[in-house]
Amino acid sequence: MIIWIPSYPKSGNTYLRSFLSSYYYSTKGKFDFSLLLNINQFPSLRYSDTKSYTYVDAAKNWINNQKKFFAKEKLFFLKTHNSLEEYFGYKFTKPSETLGAIYIVRDPRNIISSMCNYYSMDFNEAYNKMIDQNASLSLKNSDGDLSNFSFLGSWSNHYRSWKNNFEFRTLIIKYEDLEKDAYSVFWNMLTFIEELTGKNEPINKKKFENSINSTNFSNLKQQEKLNGFKESLSYKKGNKTNFFNLGFKNKWEEILPKEISDKIKDKFFDELKDLKYE
Repeated sequence: MIIWIPSYPKSGNTYLRSFLSSYYYSTKGKFDFSLLLNINQFPSLRYSDTKSYTYVDAAKNWINNQKKFFAKEKLFFLKTHNSLEEYFGYKFTKPSETLGAIYIVRDPRNIISSMCNYYSMDFNEAYNKMIDQNASLSLKNSDGDLSNFSFLGSWSNHYRSWKNNFEFRTLIIKYEDLEKDAYSVFWNMLTFIEELTGKNEPINKKKFENSINSTNFSNLKQQEKLNGFKESLSYKKGNKTNFFNLGFKNKWEEILPKEISDKIKDKFFDELKDLKYE
């Protein structure tokens, strides 16, 4: 069965996966980037044995591929940027394949500057992406296969789709709370996972603390500086733009033009209020 680690892009998904992989897939809770290979992304070409040449065909195969590649008797953590909204009538997943989800959300005013850094966008391009109800992520391979197509939708619809899901349990984590009290947030997350699996095993406190300390932002940034980070677009393109850029130092009040921050506040006011960002 699958436990999803979903998020809108640039919301802290990698931080969450780093902690989880350190705790569940290392001996002592000491993190290195190779551990992230235990929590892969879906949809992806590696988890599809049927080529899709349209977005609709790719969406049609989402649940079929989950059935094929993820056995129900084993636990899988999977990263996704997919919305839970239906895409032309096709659902992303269903309870028969999914045990639960841990959704990480971030103030959209801080997401924008991260998107600009990662995707080499300007503020207006990033804003237009976030309000686009048809936004997607996809990358054709050499023969045009679109099996890695992810449907994003707008930032607000993405958040609402996971928050308002009642088909399986979903834990919502605010990225900003990880700065305030990572210990409590991660402890609650592990408790949630143990409840989902029905194991209810006691948390290994020493391993837990090692996992928190070895995955703090400065350590992740230093590891990228020394070894590179293969998930980074800049790593693949050979340039020097950092994946781990500002982290919690990314303060929209100091970075965003007022015009952009006002537009975001106006467009996403209900969600900002719901999340207590306003």
